[in-house]
Amino acid sequence: MIAARLAFAAALAAAPLAVPACAQAAAWTVDVAKSRIGFSGIQVGAPFQGRFKRFSAQITFDPAAPETGHAVVDIDLASAETGDPQRDTSLPQAEWFDVKATPQARFEATRFVAKGGDAYEAVGSLTIRGIRRDAVLPFRLTRTGATARAVGHLDLVRTQFGVGQGPWASGQWVALEVGVDIDLAATETAPKP
Repeated sequence: MIAARLAFAAALAAAPLAVPACAQAAAWTVDVAKSRIGFSGIQVGAPFQGRFKRFSAQITFDPAAPETGHAVVDIDLASAETGDPQRDTSLPQAEWFDVKATPQARFEATRFVAKGGDAYEAVGSLTIRGIRRDAVLPFRLTRTGATARAVGHLDLVRTQFGVGQGPWASGQWVALEVGVDIDLAATETAPKP
């Protein structure tokens, strides 16, 4: 339910640091232990938060030429946790993430856009339950030497990705809107040749 939103958030959150790709862009290694892909929602009127414990990111990014960047973030949907045993047991099921059929969500940023100062957008797509949709993740990037931190937030509608089937397809019990938060710490590993 809310976990679906978490998946969105996780996938989008990892995107800004997971920029793999172009010729002059530097490669970045995400420190998963210092990073977080989280999500938030409302169930039966009560707000809740969660996170994805397992994800991977491949990133190439140059703040001076963000349009040359690329990122792929894969999120293990079975790793969603909210601290509520009943909800955490439900999330992997067919009505929500359906991890047996689609174990991962993917956010792929095909380019980054500088918005002024430390603000950027990761422009690409998000895929959950085999449904791929365009997505834009706004984030702020702070850099100190060879290390960087990307922090961003995105609001999604879970049913656009088929998350919440049957009685869960309406917002009666679990709100349709999901917040996705990313906080990624990364180290520049090498410039792309």
